[in-house]
Amino acid sequence: MKIIVLGAGIIGISTAWHLLERGHEVTVVDRQGDAALETSFANAAQISVSYCEPWANRDAPGKLLKWMFRNDAPLLFRPQLDWQQWRWGLQFLSQCNGTAFERNVQQIVALGSYSHQALKDVVRQTGISYNRLERGIAHYYTEQKAFDAAGDAAALMRKFGVAREVVSRDELLRIEPAFKPFGQRIVGGTFTASDESGDARVFTQALAQRCSARGAEFLYHHDVVRLNRAQNAIESVAVRANAASAGGTFDSQVKTLKADAVVVACGSYSAPLLRSVGVDLPIYPGKGYSATFKLLRPELAPMVSTIDDEVKCAMSRLGDQLRVAGTIELGGFDLSLNTPLAQARCRLLAERIEAVLPGVCDTRSEAEGGQPRFWTGLRPATPTNVPYIGRTKVGKLWVNAGHGTLGWTHGAGSGKAMAALLSGELPAMPFNFYGFERARHAMRPITA
Repeated sequence: MKIIVLGAGIIGISTAWHLLERGHEVTVVDRQGDAALETSFANAAQISVSYCEPWANRDAPGKLLKWMFRNDAPLLFRPQLDWQQWRWGLQFLSQCNGTAFERNVQQIVALGSYSHQALKDVVRQTGISYNRLERGIAHYYTEQKAFDAAGDAAALMRKFGVAREVVSRDELLRIEPAFKPFGQRIVGGTFTASDESGDARVFTQALAQRCSARGAEFLYHHDVVRLNRAQNAIESVAVRANAASAGGTFDSQVKTLKADAVVVACGSYSAPLLRSVGVDLPIYPGKGYSATFKLLRPELAPMVSTIDDEVKCAMSRLGDQLRVAGTIELGGFDLSLNTPLAQARCRLLAERIEAVLPGVCDTRSEAEGGQPRFWTGLRPATPTNVPYIGRTKVGKLWVNAGHGTLGWTHGAGSGKAMAALLSGELPAMPFNFYGFERARHAMRPITA
């Protein structure tokens, strides 16, 4: 088949790769000049199968209320005059119970495990290098109450096949000695040896290059003008160049692309594009932040990717740099970094790293002579944190979006699963693929 993939992040490029593996003809469209320049650009770098916990849980409503007036809140709801935001919020609240939490965890972990294996297979096949560290992921706690609850979360993960273990403070500091200067604040932690970390942007761009070498067509610097619907199917996709091409020319003419199928993998922008043809999915942008700091003392920097429970941030070693990412802001499609709120959230990351790893990173501001690289991106979140992967009610139109903060964790498997579904096969895992809830018997299950 001839297939158009809209979006060149980790989800779209993984989809393109696996479609090529199955012999399909692929065209990828993205408004940026290369792959992975938006949501996949500077995330926390974690492949965190064991920490795939939905945001919606019993404690979430109370925490959200408490955090509403804190600029440094880990999860900040910023009310807008936006029906989509309020609808999303109401659906989110409906998931804040034990039954829904466990149901959502089961699906997210199933996709995570499947995706982790898919990533390993792609790396083995391609030899892509991306600052990968297979050292596991640790999670430390500074409050006894939170640590006491960690046992229940770890037990739930073990129930679904993930070996997340509770460890004492001394055990955690043996796993990662870099946190010894902060050790007096740590009360305990958890650790999963099977998790890993690496640079999503580097991986995605390298995989895109391999897709191009295998014959995929890439239309970078192209906006999607509209999806052209004829009766109940997508007839074509209208796109238009938005910047000068490599040859220095600019073509503002609308191009019409036709294919046997169209996959929407545009992250948070998938929802408004799909709504334009009558497919209404509750995917809402969560503004996430990250900072990348140069290491001043590499020998004292952590090698184990780690989550700080108190401020809900993650840190990962990427060569001679440390990536720190965290905090989510539910306030629309704003990507500014120069507002007082954004600057406060960036300062939070720098100040926390200086407190936890004093003198290890160059956390100075630009005014102080430092060179921190702050970044923000929109995480396409669903109320359940379970993404939409499958076919829509509109013919020839498919979706692979809604991965929230887990796009890197779920990327390889989501692309592989999408390619299987488009080829008439159903991946054998306990995941509810969108549009296939009542048609599992009509598909041919596969196990690899």
